[in-house]
Amino acid sequence: MEADIGALKPGEMMTVEWRGKPVWILRRTDEMLASLKKTDGEVADPKSDVPFTMQTPDYCKNETRSRAEHKDLLVVVGICSHLGCSPSGPFAAGSNPQLGTDPGFLCPCHGSTFDLAGRVFKNKPAPQNLDVPPYQFLTDTKIVIGKDEKGEA
Repeated sequence: MEADIGALKPGEMMTVEWRGKPVWILRRTDEMLASLKKTDGEVADPKSDVPFTMQTPDYCKNETRSRAEHKDLLVVVGICSHLGCSPSGPFAAGSNPQLGTDPGFLCPCHGSTFDLAGRVFKNKPAPQNLDVPPYQFLTDTKIVIGKDEKGEA
């Protein structure tokens, strides 16, 4: 699945479909990225050690859960690891009472919350972080989801 991200501005998110699932592509602002340092201690699996339905690619096993050369770009499957609902968001810091002062995503089904790297907050129904599918950049404005340097998923 190829996606053109050329028109995606900082703070904007687009949704594409891959294998019948929504994949969110969020271009995070510097402020959004800075929020991840704060949430490191508040999330259940900060290093994405426990997979949901697929292994987190090695290049996304970091605080931003993104490729080092494009830290601003989050690519995650928008399916909650609790019962498969699709979370809402992203919400700005302080704009949603269930997220408190943190920005992030909220699953409306049972109240699981995720930071702007798709990491689930502690003590929520969702047991794992949102999945990061394999992906790679074809150009600075085009990515392919479901394929990376190791091959197709």
